[in-house]
Amino acid sequence: MADDADTTTPDALLAAVPFAGELGLTLEEATPARVVAGLTWSPRLCTAGGVLHGGALMTLADTAGAVCAFLNLPPGATTSTVESSTHFFRPVRSGTVHAESRPLHVGRSFVVVETEVRDEEGRTVGRTVQTQAVLGGG
Repeated sequence: MADDADTTTPDALLAAVPFAGELGLTLEEATPARVVAGLTWSPRLCTAGGVLHGGALMTLADTAGAVCAFLNLPPGATTSTVESSTHFFRPVRSGTVHAESRPLHVGRSFVVVETEVRDEEGRTVGRTVQTQAVLGGG
């Protein structure tokens, strides 16, 4: 886990992932045990028929998962996604979706994170499991 509190605030963590900020992602909570992120439906993020693009949902899940992995790293380490699997269960046509990430395994070489994405009604939209490599550090 990082020692500098300034680099672990939700705003600082999101600033470290400029692409996520460009899509409009928000970080609502960020602790080593749980990360919650949000993405509001927008026509610019949709496919045909006004459905939120799967890539936008995957970016939401990947970003929340990566932040969760980062918050579980030893001092001086960084991380990179080495594997990610996403299953979609329902389309999103409005509102804000929320991703909740929790670590499944925190080891010396890898961190495995599970992220559940839910719509405003609390229905599961998708689930992502990703493996993050631990790079460097103590």
